Amino acid sequence: MGTEDSRIDTTVPHSARIWNYWLGGKDHYPVDRAAGDEFRAVFPGIVDGARAARYYLARVVRHLAGEEGIRQFLDIGTGLPNVDNTHEIAQRLAPDARVVYVDNDPLVLAHARALLTSATSGGTHYVDADLHEPETILARAAERLDLSRPVALLLMGVLGHIEDYEEARSIVRRLLTALPSGSYLAHYDSTSTSEEYVAAIARYNQGGSVPYILRSPQELARFFDGLELVEPGFVSCSRWRPDSLALGLPAEVHQYGGVARKP
Repeated sequence: MGTEDSRIDTTVPHSARIWNYWLGGKDHYPVDRAAGDEFRAVFPGIVDGARAARYYLARVVRHLAGEEGIRQFLDIGTGLPNVDNTHEIAQRLAPDARVVYVDNDPLVLAHARALLTSATSGGTHYVDADLHEPETILARAAERLDLSRPVALLLMGVLGHIEDYEEARSIVRRLLTALPSGSYLAHYDSTSTSEEYVAAIARYNQGGSVPYILRSPQELARFFDGLELVEPGFVSCSRWRPDSLALGLPAEVHQYGGVARKP
């Protein structure tokens, strides 16, 4: 990826790098692998959950681009590029789809500049901005997206980094207020539905990384207040429109997600 950003600290575990490690990627350091292994020792289900969440993202983008006809995507909290990123999935179905990624992490930014490129007529762009400042995000996104037309707002595994629940709800409301009728919110986050997961997160949050807050499925579902949930509603990510039901519903994971339309 070229010269690393001087702000990238390789001595402290980093959530995006740990997630990349669990997904089988290569963008991580020994400190991340050690933290990831320690986390998995307390909560072995994290790898299945991470992969289920990634597959969920792919199904969501396919649904929005393919079945709902969405051509604009605002993906906030991008994380490190992996296989089948949002723009690749959307533009495979709709070459004219436009995707704006948003993150404020120097490591993610360095990778995004190198890897998040588009060869289609739509375009892929990156905005360096903080989720705590939704108006800034919207202003920057408006340079690339037409906010008078429907937009898919993707908040994938990122709202857990907003420690105050009411602030997180306010951020979602402020983002959605700027988007027109016919836009969609797609969201997932990890839940407090496992004692082992709660224990692993508590230990992780003591390690110097940006804290992540587990919430109940009921709390997470409230991010969709006022919106029209798409079937099957707000469910375990593995059970949101799985690609095959030949063997029945997949096993549940502790990441929950859903997609909803703004009326």
